Amino acid sequence: MGAKPRCKGWWVWVLVLVILALVAGGVIFAVVKKIKKNSGDDDGAVPGPPGAITQKYSAALKVAVQFFDVQKSGKLVDNKISWRGDSGLKDGSDAKLDLSKGMYDAGDHMKFGFPMAYTATVLSWAILEYGDHMDAVNQLKTSQASLKWITDFLVNAHPKDNVLYIQVGDPKKDHECWYRPEDVTEKRPATQVNTSAPGTEVAAETAAAMASASLVFKKSDAKYSDTLLSHAKKLFTFADKNRGSYSESIPEVQKFYNSTGYGDELLWAAAWLYHATGDKEYLDYVTGENGEEFAQFGKPTWFSWDNKLAGTQVC
Repeated sequence: MGAKPRCKGWWVWVLVLVILALVAGGVIFAVVKKIKKNSGDDDGAVPGPPGAITQKYSAALKVAVQFFDVQKSGKLVDNKISWRGDSGLKDGSDAKLDLSKGMYDAGDHMKFGFPMAYTATVLSWAILEYGDHMDAVNQLKTSQASLKWITDFLVNAHPKDNVLYIQVGDPKKDHECWYRPEDVTEKRPATQVNTSAPGTEVAAETAAAMASASLVFKKSDAKYSDTLLSHAKKLFTFADKNRGSYSESIPEVQKFYNSTGYGDELLWAAAWLYHATGDKEYLDYVTGENGEEFAQFGKPTWFSWDNKLAGTQVC
């Protein structure tokens, strides 16, 4: 994923794989369901009311969801992780913003907006598809709280229509050391994309995160949902009208989360905006010329933070 740190931290990657495996499982299930539905070979195995709870899977989900608490930055609220404390409280201060929330990337202390936004989008999708199942094992509220911890960061990272802060911290310095985020004292610069230094993929992915999360909070917090959707629309416009890769605008990200293209993020964002708004303009965006140029309909490959084409075709 990112550049390898010089210090030991293999256990963190094990936890990363656990959470990604669970989320990916949900996505794969949805893909299979969609394929069966489209082929007419639907055996009735579709998500419904939770059935009997299998304890070992309930426990696995709890551990996976707890990983988000481990990764949190900022002034922690109702902290259940005894060895974690407040950190990153001054993040964003150089830009006169509060970027203290959000989550650290893997086992380091960087905040990379591109994979963080993707995490929010996929977590939203999992909640929308399987929220009742999560609720049955007391993990829904925890998952929603973790999602909001990320989206609060993303809202603050978008102070102007055409400005999005996509990174906090110095990746070179960060990966030269290994210690607790609570002990960080060095300066942590905030990096932005804008009209002069565009970042279509990260702006569009953030739009997808905001749009999908707006659906999660639509009933429980309508005002917050509206705020997220407003940011999503503006970010999508910014991404689409100022096309350019953030890997070219900010070359240092190539060593960590290099983007191989932004077409998939544009379609992914438009698809979520269509679900969130019902506006046919977004559907036409996906199925029209942009879809013909970027979608590769019928030929999806993998689904990851860098390639959302498979997810877009399901969504």
